[in-house]
Amino acid sequence: MRVLLTSTAILLTFPAVAIAQDRPASLETITVTGQTRGYIAIDSVTATKTDTPLIDVPQSITVVTREQLDDQALHSLGDVLRYVPGTTVGQGEGNRDQITLRGQNTTADFFLDGVRDDTQYFRGLYNLERVEVLKGPYALIFGRGGGGGIINRVQKTPSASGMFAGGRVSANSFGAWDVSADVNAPISDMAAFRINAVYENLDNHRDFFEGERYAVNPYVAVNLGAGWRAGLSYEYVNDDRVVDRGVPSLAGAPLGGYRDQFFGVPGVNRTTLEANIVKLRLDGVPADNVEVSTTVLYGDYDKVYTNVFASGAATAQNGTVQLAGYTDPTTRQNLLVQSNLVWDVRSGDVGHKVLFGLEYGDQDSTNRRRNAALSNTTFDLANPVFPSVSFPAVNRNTVSNVESVSAYVQDQISLGDHFEIVAGLRYDRFDITGSDLQPNPDRPFARTDDKVSPRLGLIYKPQSNVSIYGSYSQSFLPRSGDQFLTLSTTEQNLEPEEFTNHEVGAKWDIRPDLNVTAALFRLDRTNATTPNPLNPTVTINVGETRTEGFELAVTGRLLPNWQISGGYAWQDARLQGNDSVRLAQTPKQQASLWNRYDVNPRLGFGLGVIHQSSQFAAIRTTAATTRLPAFTRVDAAIFYEVSHTVDLQLNIENLFDTSYFSDAHNNFNISPGAPLNARLTLSARF
Repeated sequence: MRVLLTSTAILLTFPAVAIAQDRPASLETITVTGQTRGYIAIDSVTATKTDTPLIDVPQSITVVTREQLDDQALHSLGDVLRYVPGTTVGQGEGNRDQITLRGQNTTADFFLDGVRDDTQYFRGLYNLERVEVLKGPYALIFGRGGGGGIINRVQKTPSASGMFAGGRVSANSFGAWDVSADVNAPISDMAAFRINAVYENLDNHRDFFEGERYAVNPYVAVNLGAGWRAGLSYEYVNDDRVVDRGVPSLAGAPLGGYRDQFFGVPGVNRTTLEANIVKLRLDGVPADNVEVSTTVLYGDYDKVYTNVFASGAATAQNGTVQLAGYTDPTTRQNLLVQSNLVWDVRSGDVGHKVLFGLEYGDQDSTNRRRNAALSNTTFDLANPVFPSVSFPAVNRNTVSNVESVSAYVQDQISLGDHFEIVAGLRYDRFDITGSDLQPNPDRPFARTDDKVSPRLGLIYKPQSNVSIYGSYSQSFLPRSGDQFLTLSTTEQNLEPEEFTNHEVGAKWDIRPDLNVTAALFRLDRTNATTPNPLNPTVTINVGETRTEGFELAVTGRLLPNWQISGGYAWQDARLQGNDSVRLAQTPKQQASLWNRYDVNPRLGFGLGVIHQSSQFAAIRTTAATTRLPAFTRVDAAIFYEVSHTVDLQLNIENLFDTSYFSDAHNNFNISPGAPLNARLTLSARF
């Protein structure tokens, strides 16, 4: 089956090579990453899998460009998303990226150039052109999951336009430092090579935290002639860091006064990741109105996560805290194949951009958990002594295989100059088989789901730079969850969770370099589950949830020397029929604004602010549920051009040294925000 489907996907493209032998050959970049003007993005290939202006996409999209990533000196995906209203960053148990979009928490709705990237780890920014946050269910384009939206990273690609190189060195006041390089070299008129690399020495304000991460990403692109191009990318990632799950709670609030106190065990709390990711992409233009592409991604991930953490609330300000722990080695091998054909056709005033797509996925996972035996399970805040730890017995041992097959069609219909329709359907077959090896005898599990996901968007354009839209979309999440770890005997008989989104909005390109967007949405989740607030290792069914909200964003240049990127989100996330039950990690109000103002061609200043209202760390079912207080954080920067090839910048995070709690994993694991700190960056380009 794997060989048949892979061959079918690739054959969607290769027969067309012979059609266009006289097409001129050129190589700029191997893939279309979307046009940008400073902080503003003009279009996106990801949102519709076609090269479409963002003003013509009937859903909310936030794009963070490379220029903004550099200006804000962002080093993690969490740093990026804190400036995206409507997106809440989770703690991820100190070992992974984890987010909440429109009230939907996920560890798996991450993509690389539109291809699934669902393993749990920290993703780097060193080799990216931009980060795209697409909100609302996107099953038509991306398949299962994505109930509240998805995060797509767009990779830097080789270019034959000329040789260039760049490098950056930075260090912050906590002692962390990093160095990165980006080199592009044309091999000939028909090929180019690009390599990005980074080394990071990790440190922060928390006791005992340290680590290092290094990664390298060579990428070669070749023009095959006749309108065809191919690219081969390989990324190696090695990440080794201390696991820190923050501080516990006290009386329904984060425990104050212990901003730096470590609640793990030094030398035990550690996570390591080794990843090898290979991506092959083939693009072609077999006819004037037809484009095809095939992407094959293989990823091999080997991760170990060991931690001791607060497993309950503190008994008093100087009282005691219960501790627990486990070690959790996981392996994952992903083989993902995606092929798309885009056909542009016009009849009179009616235009069609038709997308046909096939996807195949084969994902093998293993996971073995050993719970910790602690010499003392009570941590005394008045006399903190770390216990000794051992991991005597296997408590969970799971192997699983997921095979998925998808087919989809979408039509973007232009009706004259003022009306557009985006409509499509996707079929997914999700087949999971596996076994819980820990029981005696073993307990095999399996389930197959066949789902159809629709998408419909209506766009009215009173003028070319304004669009008013309405959209409807659905998505689903199988009962095996984000990571396919297990499937209980009860869950095997349950239908997938479903997400239904209604959204109306408007987009206005005030100028080519300045736009404003606004959206109202309602997201309903049925058959919903959530971690039990009192025991996060157990999943409970909660029925139907609803998130309603409003989002507003402005991006671009207010003046030729003044760029901004800002937004506001209001969200009301609750259990249907019981408004007292509120969804986790979904603050009612979020706002952010980043400014860069250039005084002259050599000197500039940056100023940013993030505001977040209070949020519940876990689903609020009782008055004892931990609530994280509201906070406002101010950031700043100074930019100075030393020469035409060398730049110096100073970024200051938390300028006014605000005490706050940035994120959480559950009621008992809450991350204190970092105090005032500075990062100095020297960059050069050749």
